[in-house]
Amino acid sequence: MLEAYYPIAILIGITVVLGILVAGLGHLFGPKRPSTRKGAPYESGMMPYGPGTRQMPIRFYLVAVLFILFDVEVIFLFPWGVVYRELGLFGVIEMVVFVVILLVGFIYAWKKGAFEWE
Repeated sequence: MLEAYYPIAILIGITVVLGILVAGLGHLFGPKRPSTRKGAPYESGMMPYGPGTRQMPIRFYLVAVLFILFDVEVIFLFPWGVVYRELGLFGVIEMVVFVVILLVGFIYAWKKGAFEWE
């Protein structure tokens, strides 16, 4: 039963070994010329001004999370679109329920002002 997973395990093993090997070779043979300019923040050669950390409004994070949430949910529509004829009426009803739940969440976020940019 687990024999079907052997190729995936071998692929993951090769990937891990190759990643460690490449990173190790780069560290071993890579140039090492440290300087004060390279050690400066941002490594751009420009002196930073102001504090290194700044407070960001929560709105940026809220918009990003909502974007990811609705983007991932829309991805679930593609597999359904491929096999919707095979699912029949039950599949259509399930997708309507799914889209209605998404729509309720979208309207709730909209009414709370989550999409307003100031």
